[in-house]
Amino acid sequence: MEDFVYFFTFQDPSILWVVLGITLLGIGSAYVGTFSFLDKKALLGDAISHAVLPGICLGFILAGEKNPVYIVSGAFVSGGIATFLSTWLKRNTKLSEDAIIATILSVFFGIGIVMLTALQKSGNPEIAGLNTFIFGNAIGISEKDLMLYGGLALFILLVLTFFMKEFRLMVFDREFGDSIGFPMKFISFSFNVLMILAVVIGIQAIGVVLMAALLITPASAARFWTDRLSTLLILAALFSILSGVMGTYVSFILPQMPTGPWVVVFLSLIALISFLFSPKSGMLFRFFARKKYLRKSHREHLLKALYKALEEGRKSLPIEEIYELYPYHRPQTLTGIKDLQQYSYINHNQEFIELTESGISEAMRIVRLHRLWELYLNESMNIAPDHVHDSAEQLEHLLTPELEALLEKRLNYPALDPHQETIPRDRP
Repeated sequence: MEDFVYFFTFQDPSILWVVLGITLLGIGSAYVGTFSFLDKKALLGDAISHAVLPGICLGFILAGEKNPVYIVSGAFVSGGIATFLSTWLKRNTKLSEDAIIATILSVFFGIGIVMLTALQKSGNPEIAGLNTFIFGNAIGISEKDLMLYGGLALFILLVLTFFMKEFRLMVFDREFGDSIGFPMKFISFSFNVLMILAVVIGIQAIGVVLMAALLITPASAARFWTDRLSTLLILAALFSILSGVMGTYVSFILPQMPTGPWVVVFLSLIALISFLFSPKSGMLFRFFARKKYLRKSHREHLLKALYKALEEGRKSLPIEEIYELYPYHRPQTLTGIKDLQQYSYINHNQEFIELTESGISEAMRIVRLHRLWELYLNESMNIAPDHVHDSAEQLEHLLTPELEALLEKRLNYPALDPHQETIPRDRP
């Protein structure tokens, strides 16, 4: 508890600098990662994050020490070469994009590991701590490092904010951007530069191996919660900041723990929660929504069966006959009958079930939607009458009153469906 209070009250100014730096890094990575995620460039971000390792080693060789300017410059050049190779190979070879990215990732990372191993055996005392770039160590970042990384993160944020319209076009409608005169190739090139910078500024805090997770996971988790770009960017930034700060805290209380893996652990927890519990898109929400839809569908099928009996002159149906209509769904049928009683759509007298006045109106609506859709498929799409029933069975539960009115108008308020059955508008 003392460590928790000490860390989050920022009694040590260096902790404040670290948290500020990881916050800027998180926002910058989340913004770039969101556009990368939407533009389907997630694998390219992973390739760049691994490809910067040779550049880090080259920067150290040129500087003779862990100079952040040399290391950032070397990493940027290395990432730029990997991005150029990826684009060039995609345009000039028949290799698939995933094969190209996998090749670049493994080759560059392998070269980086060889160079790092050679440096560690060189005897240079300045080499100590260079391997933290593999998994990251945010606590080990100095104030001088943070000034550079934070400045680059702020630059990324400003560019993405001021040119939001252009990058939005790149993601959602590149062809339209070309048609109205926007330089879409230059915009894509600029975004690749920003992606490389986003990877570069996170290599010391998160590490080259796991930096791709900070780019893509926040946007992936946020996508479960919203369909709006502005909200998506805000949520991705919040998820990234939260996981970055918590991962840094773990590294603070357990110095032997690298920052990167813990950041990914917290990101994974956020993504798991989003996957399970987010409204509309979450797995649990979809599970219960599907159960609710199936329950509603079966209930409406029961109303249809009772209405068809009413058309035949039968005011009620034996409950056993209803069970026989759906022999493999007896529990669902029993639940549907209970639901219809609660809605006052049916009367259940001993072993017989009959529709109430409100039940007749509701059953008429469902039958009308079913037969209108059958007629539409037959007349407008030239589907044979004996092939329209299954589609109508599915669509009748989804058609809104607006679509019903549109169908009625387009079909000129028909009286009969393709099977010459009456489309009900009045009680039979």
